[in-house]
Amino acid sequence: MTTPQTSLATDEAEAANELMRLARQIHRANRLYHAEDAPEISDAEYDALVRRNAELEAAFPHLARPDSPSNKVGHEVAASPLSKVTHEVRMMSLDNAFTDEEVADFVGRVRRFLSLSADDPVLVTAEDKIDGLSCSLRYEQGRLVRAATRGDGQVGEDVTANVAHIPDVVQELTGDGVPEVFEVRGEVYMEKAAFLALNETLMAEARAQAEARGEAFDETKVRQFANPRNAAAGSLRQKDASVTAKRPLRFWAHGWGAASRIPGASQHEVIRKIESWGLPVSPRFRLCHSVKDMLGAYRGIRDGRAALPFEIDGVVYKVDRLDWQQRLGFVAKAPRWALAHKFPAERAETVLESIDIQVGRTGKLTPVGRLKPVLVGGVTVTNVTLHNRDEIARLGVRPGDRIVLQRAGDVIPQVVDNVTRDEQRPAFVFPDRCPQCDSEAVAEEGEVDVRCTGGLICPAQRTERLKHFVSRAALDIEGLGEKTIDEFFAKGWLESPADIFRLRRRREAILGLGGWKDKSVDNLLAAVESKRSPDAARLLFGLGIRHIGAVTARDLLKRFETLPALRAIAEAVHVRGGEDAAAAGSEAYSELVSIDGIGPAVVEALGGFFHEEHNREVWDDLLSEVSPPRYVVETVDSEVAGKTVVFTGKLETMSRDEAKAQAERLGAKAAGSISAKTDLLVAGPGAGSKLKKAADLGIRVIDEAEWAQIVQSADRTGR
Repeated sequence: MTTPQTSLATDEAEAANELMRLARQIHRANRLYHAEDAPEISDAEYDALVRRNAELEAAFPHLARPDSPSNKVGHEVAASPLSKVTHEVRMMSLDNAFTDEEVADFVGRVRRFLSLSADDPVLVTAEDKIDGLSCSLRYEQGRLVRAATRGDGQVGEDVTANVAHIPDVVQELTGDGVPEVFEVRGEVYMEKAAFLALNETLMAEARAQAEARGEAFDETKVRQFANPRNAAAGSLRQKDASVTAKRPLRFWAHGWGAASRIPGASQHEVIRKIESWGLPVSPRFRLCHSVKDMLGAYRGIRDGRAALPFEIDGVVYKVDRLDWQQRLGFVAKAPRWALAHKFPAERAETVLESIDIQVGRTGKLTPVGRLKPVLVGGVTVTNVTLHNRDEIARLGVRPGDRIVLQRAGDVIPQVVDNVTRDEQRPAFVFPDRCPQCDSEAVAEEGEVDVRCTGGLICPAQRTERLKHFVSRAALDIEGLGEKTIDEFFAKGWLESPADIFRLRRRREAILGLGGWKDKSVDNLLAAVESKRSPDAARLLFGLGIRHIGAVTARDLLKRFETLPALRAIAEAVHVRGGEDAAAAGSEAYSELVSIDGIGPAVVEALGGFFHEEHNREVWDDLLSEVSPPRYVVETVDSEVAGKTVVFTGKLETMSRDEAKAQAERLGAKAAGSISAKTDLLVAGPGAGSKLKKAADLGIRVIDEAEWAQIVQSADRTGR
């Protein structure tokens, strides 16, 4: 799979390079796992990639990428005959832990966030984390009206007809206290024995079909499922529900989504209520009263794992009190009140058949090892990223070597050993020229990554930047996928983002290509035309300026509102500040870094971008085709919506993190320092210089009790 470093990067350049690689690997893994049901890596390998990404973003927050996996759940629904369903309540993912210490840290964070004392009991539920496909069952008046997959968390696929054939899923909830509307969340899975039997059946059917046609049977051409999870996903996501009916699928519940009423005050109560209505839950579901109890539950489930008839990959902990869950809230893609404690994985040995060099959007040459397929933990692994030339030299790997892959939860997945290192064969020679454009490939001083110097003349970099520009997190142009961009680029139709908006002139030429019909071309052109007035933050993010992630782009546009205004301030940084804008003390630099989340790396990246003439040309060309409206921040109807709030002093009923989360939930911006643009200061005991500065600036000051009244008032009106 991959070979990221096992310790934090020592400098920003190294960290940025690794974050780039991780974003691409995780995105690909998400697409293969969630959208195509065809993973190339194991769950443990995926978890380790996500873990490494989070570690780097925590150490270098200003380097968080626009396509950061930290902000994504699952993957967008791929082209499918199944209709799309928008979830009323988003289906979130979970943060992971791999050690006992991290579980204790989780409980500690809960205590700190809720301002609990060491003596306050924190009850937590524990249950095995089944390796299946997330599914939401919506019941109205007790009857099942819709079932949907998770998809990207916001939009899934309608599988109502298919779910009807799963015996565990009742069509009607029976018993006391069934709400008018209640969405049960759980996992569709397939037991191990059923998975093996299904693959045998698929093989037998293929053999019979070949014999009926009088052909020689080639079992290598039979598509079988890689593991029970993918068998479950492939069986559930069938256009023809009669196919699903023949597959032995199971279901159990572990949570809920939208509900007209919650039938309990705790996780434990609601799960038991769901069970009483006729839906199965984990028989290992239990309530824990301490970290010791939690770890005991984990070890008990882990030790009995092999005897279970289905695959599990960890234990899920959830804070039991629902009022505490509400206070804890969410971060990015996961709730603060839940944690997945993953099991360690294993190692496998295979042959490194070849090493290919891939060129990324920023020109980095990444070596990818092609492997003799090896089954590791139920997943067939066929390739491994070798990271860079230094890693190849460290391992001494060459095509033909036998290598050992490590898949441990607390270590980044990597090639850990070269069994045939001592065999006499020539060493692998890392290229000094780009395989795409033949430009010189070099590593700058202090960097380990080798990059193509071709820039925009390199087709790999150009196409990757275009793919990023149209990606979902950027302009989200439906129908303009990777293959289409590659095809149009090869034809010379796409050289820069602006060329996308000139495709209407090539309608007849596109029709002349294979696979294109009037409707598909018109749909593509309509999708392009619909982005003539794009969201300014998405457009900025889509340009792929280093260090300008999706969140950073929004933060910048919140302050400057228009792209021309942002360009003016960025050019002022470079002109007035030169290479060291901070030392020069320019007003532009000071204004930029005063924005929460904007650091020196972002400022220098902006100034450097507009310093390059070809970047200015691309910018001007693009803005001649599109007209982004003024960026307006959506606010909620609360007293502090759209305002900037600062908290200072000791908060006695909540933690600082909880207070900031409340402010953001009410549509306010939680800032860390007082300025003339601050609207409100919430001051607790011990408030010092911020309180004095607020008084000097005439800023409204309230205490914690008054802030609580604002929050309660907003909550009463449905916020």
